[in-house]
Amino acid sequence: MNILSQDIKYLQGVGPNRATLLANELHITTVGDLLVYYPYKYVDRSRIYKIGNINGNMPYVQLCGQILSFETTGEGRGARLIAHFSDGTGFIDLVWFQGIKYIKKTYDCHKSYIVFGKPNVFNGRIQIAHPEMENAPEEIKQQACTTGNLFQENPTNTNIQESLDAQPSVFKGLCPSYNTSEKMKRSGLTSAGMAKLTANMFKILKTPLPETLPGYIVQKHHLMSHNDAIHNIHYPSSPESLRHAQLRLKFEELFYVQLNILRYVKDRQLRYKGMVFNTIGENFNRFFYHHLPFQLTEAQKRVIREIRADMRSQRQMNRLLQGDVGSGKTLVALMIALIAIDNGCQACIMAPTEILAEQHRETLCGFLADLPVRVELLTGTVKGKKRTAILEGLVTGDIDILVGTHAVIEDNVLFHKLGLVVIDEQHRFGVAQRAKLWMKNTVPPHVLVMTATPIPRTLAMTLYGDLDVSVIDELPPGRKPIRTIHMFDAHRPRIYELMNRELSIGRQIYIVYPLIKETEKLDLKDLEAGYEEIARAFPNYKVSKVHGKMKPKDKDAEMQRFANHETHILVSTTVIEVGVNVPNASVMIIENAERFGLSQLHQLRGRVGRGSDQSYCVLVTKFEIGETTRKRVQVMVDTTDGFEIAEQDLKLRGPGDLEGTQQSGMAFDLKIANLAKDGQILTLARDTAQSVIDSDPEERNTENDILWRRLRELRKTNINWGAIS
Repeated sequence: MNILSQDIKYLQGVGPNRATLLANELHITTVGDLLVYYPYKYVDRSRIYKIGNINGNMPYVQLCGQILSFETTGEGRGARLIAHFSDGTGFIDLVWFQGIKYIKKTYDCHKSYIVFGKPNVFNGRIQIAHPEMENAPEEIKQQACTTGNLFQENPTNTNIQESLDAQPSVFKGLCPSYNTSEKMKRSGLTSAGMAKLTANMFKILKTPLPETLPGYIVQKHHLMSHNDAIHNIHYPSSPESLRHAQLRLKFEELFYVQLNILRYVKDRQLRYKGMVFNTIGENFNRFFYHHLPFQLTEAQKRVIREIRADMRSQRQMNRLLQGDVGSGKTLVALMIALIAIDNGCQACIMAPTEILAEQHRETLCGFLADLPVRVELLTGTVKGKKRTAILEGLVTGDIDILVGTHAVIEDNVLFHKLGLVVIDEQHRFGVAQRAKLWMKNTVPPHVLVMTATPIPRTLAMTLYGDLDVSVIDELPPGRKPIRTIHMFDAHRPRIYELMNRELSIGRQIYIVYPLIKETEKLDLKDLEAGYEEIARAFPNYKVSKVHGKMKPKDKDAEMQRFANHETHILVSTTVIEVGVNVPNASVMIIENAERFGLSQLHQLRGRVGRGSDQSYCVLVTKFEIGETTRKRVQVMVDTTDGFEIAEQDLKLRGPGDLEGTQQSGMAFDLKIANLAKDGQILTLARDTAQSVIDSDPEERNTENDILWRRLRELRKTNINWGAIS
């Protein structure tokens, strides 16, 4: 049996209980799983410090000395154990608040130990809480006392390195730190405990690990071998070796992600031919010359040309349209739908919420005016005869454009000839849901995916790498940039002054809270208290509230009242992030703005600034906020460019769990690559993957056998999600 497939419970130091813990907490069930559970950082333990030279402001240090005595203070849960520790140059206290019986039983006075931990000062004395401790060989103790460095050459003692290597643990060189959970720590699986398991794992790996990339790719990019990279990522022989290992493993990870995506792009192009829309007909021309509400921006013209080229190319279009809030994506979608209609087909626009679907229909009907184009709305609330009539109209072809929510993907919704599918705010739909629309025609319809959430380039290449990308990167003329202001809680009078001024000239205001009700655990503003406070402060104006726990019908009714100018102030949670278009609203106030990510703040800000008047976004925070939060708020104040904000968000927060990875069909979890930092490696990996696809489209090149075999091992599903994106 392959050693990497061996059940993790049989590895020395694991056993049945820890195996269950590893499976539940880290999804590690085999030796192979542990092999690719990489450290998240490294601590240099090549040096032994002298106690006389350390202070409480230093990072982690390693000491070599003896416990002179133990002292126990306090009782019960307040008890703590102090070990007075010395190396002859000074004294330090080692402190434990838990596991006191185990410590006293395990460690003895006047015996040499290697101690590792972070020093701090308590009551004027330097101490290390819950240090890592190892028995110190006499040779190491002697050398540490004379040189202060484990690895300094000593011609009179050539056995020191051998003594180090013989130790059961790894307190030398760059030591790995592994992420662990609280449950794991309670069972002894701390970072050091995980390091011991990985050390035991390498002891049973008797033969080198097989290569996972073709030799020509390894040589071309001067990559470390797979075997050496795995060893050095856990236990680097030097900082340089660690860098080479990280480069190799990041490149490999991103290469296979991109190869998986590009392979199916190629497969889709070969398998599926798209409808050919050659005609620019009467509907499009009448709209363009007589009904266009404003002059198209150059960005909109460019995007329409890109989409138009797809639609007459004989291949099925799969395109992502990125555009900031208010950039005119809906107008582009309508003009593309008119091309489909002029070529004898129907179009379908799917939105994530009923109110957004309703607004799309109203917007389209307003644009079309007296054009002979029938637009209908299908949502879950459309019932009875109205629903029956719509379903019949779709089958006969009398309906040209269907706008709807998830209701449009139901099995009984059939089309005469569906030629274009537009999916708005696509990240709110799963792949399987989108696939149902894709399959509603014998020849796959063209697919246009739209998002108002700007996506950083590296994220787009990974999550949406199988889609061609178009970007609307300018706003329609006449729009004034939203002015963003950062205020503290103490500035409430100034905030109310701004609100009064805008309300007095007939404008409307949003106020967003992070919570619905007050909680003891979080010191945050809540919607219910905020609603009452605003109602008291502005008695001459009508205030409504909206939150996620309301019934959909009630929530939509309140939002509609605000849209109809029946209420002046809308107090809400983030449910208004998508799907409210009220050009008369000029102020967005976000309470506890420190609780929101940049992307979400930008989406909320985009609810205002939809008219020609000056609009404002007020970010309200506590005075005491962290440095990262301060940077995040400053980014919002400094720019309204959604793409710049998205890049900064990725840098500040990292990609996290990469929202939408499962929805996009990307069958990989990134274990080591960081899309916020590894853009150059990603570009290199994608270019390399593209060259493989181009040179070996039918996968017949024998030197690529290792590559296709590895890809099959990595994939978690055989479903061709790439064809239904």
